[in-house]
Amino acid sequence: MFFSQDISGCLSEDGGGAKVPRLQFEAALEATAPALGWIRDAHEDGSLPLLRLPEKRDDIAACRDAADALLRGARDIVIFGTGGSSLGAQTLAQLAGWRIGGPGHDRNAPRFHFFDNLDPQTMEHLLRDLDLKTARFFVVSKSGNTPETVIQMICVLEALKVAGLDWNAEHHFLALSEPGEPEKNSVRRLSGLHGIPVMDHDPKVGGRFAVLSNVGIVPAIMFGLDPVAIRTGAGAQLAPILSGESPDLCDAAVGAAVQYALHEHAGISACVLMPYSDRLALFTKWYVQLWAESLGKDGRGFTAVAANGPVDQHSQLQLYLGGPADKVFTIVTTGVAGAGPRVPGAYAKDPLAGYLAGKSIGDLVDCQQRATAETLVRAGRPARTTHIDALDERTIGGLMMHFMLETIIMAHLLGVDPFDQPAVEQGKILTRDYLSTM
Repeated sequence: MFFSQDISGCLSEDGGGAKVPRLQFEAALEATAPALGWIRDAHEDGSLPLLRLPEKRDDIAACRDAADALLRGARDIVIFGTGGSSLGAQTLAQLAGWRIGGPGHDRNAPRFHFFDNLDPQTMEHLLRDLDLKTARFFVVSKSGNTPETVIQMICVLEALKVAGLDWNAEHHFLALSEPGEPEKNSVRRLSGLHGIPVMDHDPKVGGRFAVLSNVGIVPAIMFGLDPVAIRTGAGAQLAPILSGESPDLCDAAVGAAVQYALHEHAGISACVLMPYSDRLALFTKWYVQLWAESLGKDGRGFTAVAANGPVDQHSQLQLYLGGPADKVFTIVTTGVAGAGPRVPGAYAKDPLAGYLAGKSIGDLVDCQQRATAETLVRAGRPARTTHIDALDERTIGGLMMHFMLETIIMAHLLGVDPFDQPAVEQGKILTRDYLSTM
């Protein structure tokens, strides 16, 4: 396996601190068995296409063609989409080095821009500063009616018209939306009016679960990642469930069970995901949406919090250690010992920095990540660790599938539907009402 999980820091013999006795955890783990059976059945009958994506290969060629079309002659590639239409793709992009400090790997490569939030000034600056002749736009909306994405698409189409480039809109755009009547899907209607090609978004794969579909795979290919390796990693996490292994041998069941037991018996109301890697910073944002939108229903669920080490040792750890004991922590450690620049041994005599002599940056980060996990446990805070030896496509695919499965299993334990978002839909309706009165 590409990573390992250790939940021992969440358990105690008597439930001391904010931890749970092993017997309560084992009872919760046993209660995951029906959820694992449901996942097996959903895979077998195809009712949850998400579970078939790890083994899917017949769409890779079309994804490569789409990526090639967007890359051809492009100086800037803009990806419009919000929530699940963007966060998974951003996670994969960051694995490839996007939004990581430094000069970048290839100055001749296109510049990528994810516009997942809507801000009038940001959009104005984009249209003012972008060279539309060499810009390409990938528009992603499952429903085709996401207002943020639709208005972005329209504004760019109008900018192309002003620049005299609208006659060739199909050269600048690619859209991705679920099949359906254009009269009911704004993205498809606009695409049809302007001759823009449209890829199909599987209507049975929810946006926040869509990263293994063409929603994530097309951007992954544009960033030079191996899509088959991503899906292979995801399949490795799913395999124990499909083969009928007992819950204790299914990482996602173990993770869901320990958090459920803490939630039910130890007053835990928040979960913090804290990886020690710049390339996993946006992974935490993807996780927060997945967990929050899937589980926060009917008065159930608990708050997901994104953190990143070592930086958030300085901005959040004081609260976690000295504040209320109402959080469970997932510390993602990486095999960084010995990596990166090294401090020369000559610094050994330095009165202040001598302790760093002969040590690499990776050595310091390795000690910090282990110290954070141990400090939390010693303070009576439940903390599990997930250790990664090498962060690559297979690992990120496995991590993302792990947390999708963990979320689905947790939903079964909580008795909620992980695939709808009724409260979000209410906000969308009210937004339309407000717009109609302006």
